[in-house]
Amino acid sequence: MAIVEPSKRFQLLDKLLFDTRQYWQVVAFEHLTIPWPQLQSELLRLSDDAVSTLDSDTDALFTFFSRYIPELEQLTVLSALPQKVGRRDELPFWLSNGIKGRKLEQLQDFVAAVNETKASVLEWCAGKGHLGRLLSYHGAPEVNSIELQADLCRQGEESAKRQNLNLHFHCADVLKDDIHHHFVENRHGIALHACGELHRVFMHQAVANGMKKLSLSPCCYHLFTPPDYQAMSVEAQQSQLNLSHHDMKLALQETVTAPGRVAQVRKKEVSWRLGFDALRRELTADKYYVSVPSVNKAIFSGSFSEFCYWAAEQKQLALPDGIDFDQYERIGRERKQVTDRIELVRHVFRRAIEIWLVLDRVLYLQAAGYDVTLSTFCEKSLTPRNILIQAERQSENH
Repeated sequence: MAIVEPSKRFQLLDKLLFDTRQYWQVVAFEHLTIPWPQLQSELLRLSDDAVSTLDSDTDALFTFFSRYIPELEQLTVLSALPQKVGRRDELPFWLSNGIKGRKLEQLQDFVAAVNETKASVLEWCAGKGHLGRLLSYHGAPEVNSIELQADLCRQGEESAKRQNLNLHFHCADVLKDDIHHHFVENRHGIALHACGELHRVFMHQAVANGMKKLSLSPCCYHLFTPPDYQAMSVEAQQSQLNLSHHDMKLALQETVTAPGRVAQVRKKEVSWRLGFDALRRELTADKYYVSVPSVNKAIFSGSFSEFCYWAAEQKQLALPDGIDFDQYERIGRERKQVTDRIELVRHVFRRAIEIWLVLDRVLYLQAAGYDVTLSTFCEKSLTPRNILIQAERQSENH
């Protein structure tokens, strides 16, 4: 059973994450061997298939590691959220056409879970306004949709006009432009999967302008933010945890299973990067991992040696003649096995990190005078980013 009171839950979770930080606050690529002696033999006994199976089953993952990390029993309780189950209404074809299956189900479940669909809406980071159109169809008298990309605004306006829905698009860069006038008190502010600083700005503006009601599902907590986490609530500001972008990305590493081809390319990419790193370390006598820039995935349909020459050029490193590329490709595969097992341990804590980040937002809103509820709005199979924060400003005589 989840601990409901946010401040108490945050304090317990904060302490637990601090006490177990040696397991999750590590960079797997930097390690050539398993960094926890008590887990080394157990992890190395696992087959690659067993690692993959555990990684896709949170309950099995917790069960496996609870023998070695006793704090995990409490972590399960602290990370649990109730699911808000609403009725997924059937939509007319003209409204759902053009919204792909899983995305449509996410939107339907989000709308069903939102505690008010009859108020005027401010739709934040709206894209083409798919969510706004569903809310308009379900009774919102007016929807004002804020979106950065002019082409998406144009497409959204055209769809709304064609479907006779009362949507108005406003093209704005919410990180730079003055957008406070959109936060009208009686509008319901709604943000589905706004990333990082985008949803932080949304919350700050809503609070500053006295907006009565908010519903948001945060995403990509690190994007557009400083390298070190900037806490929103007093409680998080007092925490001993220092979260980097790498730590915050851990919250996002639970994904819906990728297509087989995508997974295979990703597997090759990681092992090739690690193989090149082994080569680079030997040539430079550098003991630390150095990242190589992102690159078009087409490069991974070529040869490992071609990738190494490209990566060496990015690092201004001249490769000598006579390199045994097969050897370093094999080393890369072996290092990926170590990396995968380190990441497996880190993944035990990915939901807990996200709950910590979300509770920081909940406590910020509570301190600003809002009643706040926290739940999930859909099954994890639709999206692991399924957390819903709903906040309603308390009345003056509350």
